[in-house]
Amino acid sequence: MNSGVTIGQAAAFVGVTVKTVRHYHKLGLVAEPDRDISGYRRYGTAELLRLVQVRTLAAAGVPLAEIGPLLDADAALFATALTDVERQLTARIEELITRRDTLHRLADGDRALLPDRAVALLERMPGLGFTAEEVADAREGWVLARALVPEGFDDYLTDVENALDDTRFVALTKRAAEATAWAPDDPRIDELATAAAEHYLANPGLLKIVTGMRARTEAATRYTLIRQYGAAQTPASARLSELFATKLRAAGIDIPGPNSD
Repeated sequence: MNSGVTIGQAAAFVGVTVKTVRHYHKLGLVAEPDRDISGYRRYGTAELLRLVQVRTLAAAGVPLAEIGPLLDADAALFATALTDVERQLTARIEELITRRDTLHRLADGDRALLPDRAVALLERMPGLGFTAEEVADAREGWVLARALVPEGFDDYLTDVENALDDTRFVALTKRAAEATAWAPDDPRIDELATAAAEHYLANPGLLKIVTGMRARTEAATRYTLIRQYGAAQTPASARLSELFATKLRAAGIDIPGPNSD
């Protein structure tokens, strides 16, 4: 009578494929049993136990290259190795959770690129009278600001939250959006730049929106990119932005010029 089971039966008992069993043999994880008089390899209890052990560790996430030494280690080393495997699995789980959360945020374009605080501000803006286009401009500018100066973005959001409680600030900001359609030599541009500069200078908290990120950059270029985003879309908005900055500089506020390095 033949003793043991065939490779197909062993694979079925353990819950893997015949190809997997042969792969374990190739890697040296499970020794191939001897052939019987009929020429078939017969798997006994020792081989089946080893297959179960290898299958269980592999299913738990242990790399195949580490399973052999792990099974051959003494009890203390085995326990230590399992602790390390658990740590690696935990790290992988956390990474997968982060990826899953990113996918969920991708379902909402704002949340994929901006923190919840920024999204809440964007959702608040229409109620203050900002148009959909103005909200979109703010969103894109904030995405740029967060990417270029991430260490200062949270404080910047705090400054914006406070500014949105200032009705005069809101009115001036909406007026600046309207100015993008004006002719660049429209006298109202200078009037608006003056009014905005005076209000900012009279309210130091508002100046943080202009200067806060500047203080956190090692080069003026990144700050200037943020400040000029959207402002260069039309000649009128570009002129308004530069007049506003010039008036602040004249009052002693540190604002990089167009040729700053």
